[in-house]
Amino acid sequence: MSATGEFDSSEVKNPQGNDIESQHGDLRANIETVANGSYSVASPRKLKPLSWFFVVFSLLSALFLFALDNTIVANVQENIIYDFGGIEKLPWISVAFALGAVATNLFWGQLFSYFEGKSLFISSLVIFEAGSAERPMYLGFVGLTWGIGTILGPIIGGAFADSSATWRWSFYINLVIGGLATPVYLFLLPKTDPRPSFSFASRAKSLDFAGAVLSAGAITTLVIVIAFGGSVYAWNSGRTIGLFVVTGVLWLAFILQQRFSLLVRPENRLFPTSLIKSWEMDILFAQVASAQVTVTIPIYFIPLYFQFAKDESALRSGVQLLPFVLPLVFAVLLNGSFMAQIGYYMPWYFVGSALALAGSALLYTIDVDISEASVYGYSILTAFGVGLFSQAGFAVAQMKALPHQMSQAVAFMGIGQVGGITLALLISNSIFLNESTNKIATILPDEPRQVVQQAISGVGGQFLDSLNPEQRRRVLEAIVESIDKTFILVITASALSLILSVFMKRDKLRATLTK
Repeated sequence: MSATGEFDSSEVKNPQGNDIESQHGDLRANIETVANGSYSVASPRKLKPLSWFFVVFSLLSALFLFALDNTIVANVQENIIYDFGGIEKLPWISVAFALGAVATNLFWGQLFSYFEGKSLFISSLVIFEAGSAERPMYLGFVGLTWGIGTILGPIIGGAFADSSATWRWSFYINLVIGGLATPVYLFLLPKTDPRPSFSFASRAKSLDFAGAVLSAGAITTLVIVIAFGGSVYAWNSGRTIGLFVVTGVLWLAFILQQRFSLLVRPENRLFPTSLIKSWEMDILFAQVASAQVTVTIPIYFIPLYFQFAKDESALRSGVQLLPFVLPLVFAVLLNGSFMAQIGYYMPWYFVGSALALAGSALLYTIDVDISEASVYGYSILTAFGVGLFSQAGFAVAQMKALPHQMSQAVAFMGIGQVGGITLALLISNSIFLNESTNKIATILPDEPRQVVQQAISGVGGQFLDSLNPEQRRRVLEAIVESIDKTFILVITASALSLILSVFMKRDKLRATLTK
C-alpha cells in the first residue's frame, strides 16, 4: 500500500516462500479483484491526537467488556444458583456468554467484510448492551486491555457477590461502561467501507445466511448436549440422544453446504475454507484455541480452590488470582512488543508452551494442605508461559494472509479463541460437577443428591459446618481432587501447543509487521 492509498502489487508476497499460485491461487486475479473495487484496502485516516486517544480508548472498552464478561461469573456462579436453583445447570452459567460469541463469530466477520464498519460496530454494541487483532503497537493495547478485563472479572464479580449490590451488577456494569463510550462511537469513530462501489442489495445477496444459521445451530446444539448430558439428562436418555442426532445432522449439513457452495457463491462462503488449506493457518487456529483452554480453566478454578480449601470469600479468592493474571498480561505485552522486532514467532510458542506445561502439571498436584505460595508459584509459571503466545496468532495470521483474506484470518483466529473458551468452560465444569458429586455421594451415601450439589456450588456452608471434622476434610479433599481433574485439560492443551510448535515454520514474518 503506497502513501497515496494505491495498491502496489509488489506488496502481495507469499510469506512462506512457496509458489504463490499453488498456495493461494492466481495472484493476478487477486490483484484485479482489488483493483476493480470488490475489495478495498482503506488508506490511513488522519485523526488528531486527542481524537485518536478517545477512539482507541472506546474501542478497547468494548474489548474490555468482552474479556470482563468471560470471567466475571467465575465468582458469582454460586450466588446465581442460590437465587434460581438448578445446580445441575452450573456448566451452562459460565459457558452461556462464550456460546453466543462463538456461534455468531463467523457471521460477524463476514458482515465486516461487506458493510460499513462503524455502523456494524455500533449495532453490535447495541445488541450487546441489550442482552482481532491489530498491528503490533495496538496488539500491546489489546493484550493489556484483555488482561485487565480478565483480572478485574473475578474481582469485580466477587465484590458484587459479597456486597448489597448483589451479583446482578456483574451484568449491569456493561451498561455503564458502554454508555460512557457511546458518544465516541457515534461522533469520533471513523467510517470504514470495505466495498464502497457495491450497493446494499448486492452486499446482502453476497452474505452466507444459510451457513450462518447452520453453523449457529450446530455449535449451539453441540454445546447444550455436552453441558446438559450427564447432569440435567442422563447420557442414554431420549433427550440427550436426540440432541446428539440433531447436532450431528446440523454439522453434516453445514459441512456439505460449505463444501458444495449451496445457496451461496464459492467466494462468499461463511467459513474461510481457503485458509484451512494452509497447514500453518490450521496450526495457528489450534494454538489459539489451546492457549485459551490454558488461560480460562485456571481463572475459574483457582478462585474456587481458595474458596473451598482455604475458606476465602468470593472477593478475596478473586484477588488471589492476581499471581496468575498479572504475569499473563506482562507476557502478552512482552510478546506484542518484541515479536515484531525479532520477526521469528515459532520460539515464542515453543518456550511458552513448555513453561505452561510445567506449570499446569504442578497445578494438578495441589491439595487441601498445600501452601498458598506454592499455588502462586505454579500459577505464575503457567500464566507467563501461555501469555508468551496466547495472542500471537492474530498478528501472525494476518501476516500470512493475502490482503483480501485479512478479515477472514481475524475471524478464523477469533473462532478458535472463543471456541477454546467455550469448550474449556463446558468440559471443565461438567468434569468438576460430576466428579465432585460422585465422590461426595460415596463419602456421604445417606445425604440427598441435591444437598450434596448445594455444597459443591458453594452455597452449602451450613451443610459443611454440620459435618464432623473427618467428614468435612474428606468432602473438601474430594472437591479439591475434582478441581485437579480440570487441570488435566490444561496439561493436555499445553502439551498440544508444545507439539504443534515443533511443526511451525522457522521463517521470519515479512517486514510489513513492523510498519
